[in-house]
Amino acid sequence: MTERPSKHWRGGVAEEARKLAAGTLTVEDTFMADLYPASLLDATDDALDAFESALGTLRRPSDNEVFAAVQRVVLDLNAINDQHGGAGYETGEREELCHYIDQAFSDRGIDVPALTARYGLGRYEITDKWRDW
Repeated sequence: MTERPSKHWRGGVAEEARKLAAGTLTVEDTFMADLYPASLLDATDDALDAFESALGTLRRPSDNEVFAAVQRVVLDLNAINDQHGGAGYETGEREELCHYIDQAFSDRGIDVPALTARYGLGRYEITDKWRDW
């Protein structure tokens, strides 16, 4: 399975905390914990847990099953973003999450470019129909 974006975000928060504790970073220069609060990270991991579990049940999925899995995770992520004032996922996070979703399917042998092309979509437009973030 491809690495979750939230793992990278948690690493950034932890690294910043280590530097703050070591005195190599001042409180005024910190931002990671504000950008990625625990509530956002935990909720994102819960949504990705459910997504990964759903993917684990798919065996030779139809296009509709793939799109249904995308819809579920994107709607979950929309709700999380809304719970964080609409600012939980900015441009960088959006790109990381979309790449993660794409790669999760690719890791399971789903040809995402072929799938999206059948519907007149670009590879990285698979989430666009439902995504608010």
